[in-house]
Amino acid sequence: MIRTLVARAGLVAAAACAATLLTAAPAAAHGADAPDGTDYRTRTTGVAPARPGLEVRVVEAGARLELTNRTGRAVEVIGYSGEPYLRVGPDGVFENSRSPATYLNRTLAGDTALPAEADPAAPPSWQRIADGPTVRWHDQRALWQESAPPAAVRAAPDREHRVRDWTVPLRDGADPLVIGGTLDWVPPPDAFSWWAVTIVGLLAVGALGLVAAAAPAGARALSALGVLLVAGGALAVVYPVGRELDAGAQGVGGVVVGLLSGQIWSLLTGLGAIAAGWYALARRPAADFVVALAGACLALFAGAANAAVFARSIAPVPWSPEAARVMVAIVLVTGTGATAAGVLRLKAAPRTKSPTHP
Repeated sequence: MIRTLVARAGLVAAAACAATLLTAAPAAAHGADAPDGTDYRTRTTGVAPARPGLEVRVVEAGARLELTNRTGRAVEVIGYSGEPYLRVGPDGVFENSRSPATYLNRTLAGDTALPAEADPAAPPSWQRIADGPTVRWHDQRALWQESAPPAAVRAAPDREHRVRDWTVPLRDGADPLVIGGTLDWVPPPDAFSWWAVTIVGLLAVGALGLVAAAAPAGARALSALGVLLVAGGALAVVYPVGRELDAGAQGVGGVVVGLLSGQIWSLLTGLGAIAAGWYALARRPAADFVVALAGACLALFAGAANAAVFARSIAPVPWSPEAARVMVAIVLVTGTGATAAGVLRLKAAPRTKSPTHP
């Protein structure tokens, strides 16, 4: 029986790994190539001259700009060759299919091939793409597109550097406006230290599996694993909510839609870990198996999937990068440690001997 449960846990963990690899590309494309982390900090100084009802902000860790227009008039975003690119106003959001920026901004890398119709000198051909007064887009003027960092960064990578001040032109009727902002290099954290602390933590949690399950201390160890899974599962739910808020999701409905479309695995494994934690606290049958399985899924889908923040200075959440790293570390410690402890408890469980026949 125990061997069967362990085998099933291994199969499920393998399936989870395969699902992670198979779904990696769609997940990375969520939110128009939202990064898992970056070392370039993009900020906006606003629109000049200021217009009441016209607001701009940076979303997705700097990957996109968001413009909201409640002025009651249509405002255009100007493309890279001075052509109309986007139009946002009371009748919704439109993009110019003749603008090269329409295609170059489809991906964060700006590597989309231009179709024959892309001609910045041609009259605009407006295509409606969304309702509402808000538009979000990648803009190469606010990003660092080179594979290598700037020369100043290469010379002193341990210091913060101003890469450039950037502007994106707008047009309100005949009036020119501009979005202003800054792009800075921020030195990344020491990923080794974060991984070292995480490994020490998961070994400490995994050691709970060495306590004999039948002893009173073993019951307390199971309860401790249950509490840890509840806490880790809660953080695994909060983190993707933060990613959706950082991506510009508005209201509960917007967050839920974003979670279901791009953060579903982290959300489900977080909820599953919370349920498994309560199951362990109730000391239900096969609780060790449930703890091991929930921990493996938690570590894979909510921990490893977000571990890029250990090596990046800017995290795609609306709180500090340090808090983001602590959250991911706790999820990894809880998930991997619970898996190890659950498997150890399963292996140490007494086996039922088969009846002998004369």
